[in-house]
Amino acid sequence: MKAKVKWIDEMQMQGTTESGHSLIMDGSNPGNGASPMEMVLMAAGGCSTIDVVSILQKARQEISDCQVEIDSERADSTPRVFTKIHLHFIVTGNKLSEKQVARAVELSMEKYCSVSLMLEKALTISHSYVIEQLAPQQTV
Repeated sequence: MKAKVKWIDEMQMQGTTESGHSLIMDGSNPGNGASPMEMVLMAAGGCSTIDVVSILQKARQEISDCQVEIDSERADSTPRVFTKIHLHFIVTGNKLSEKQVARAVELSMEKYCSVSLMLEKALTISHSYVIEQLAPQQTV
């Protein structure tokens, strides 16, 4: 896997992946793009969400949405590395099994999410989840 980052102007950069996807990052003006540290948080969230959705689909759970809210703490002094990250999953669906959702989140965080597992070597990562059950469709 390869990627390239090109400086554009001031603290703005364009990242391009080997597969051809591009995005703008900005270290000084959040209106122009996510900061590199924000990208790290989104990478952890994206990686783990893929796992949770995939595991629940394989378990034949009726999942309709999955979101993860990510909170972090950073060191006060330079380098301002992350010291803690917490991922809170919000899983929505019909007749979701508490056991299956708990299992999916645990498997992602402890076995499959390569981003979180890599970060865990340098900081504390925690997780939680909540299930939002959809109301059954009413027939008339």
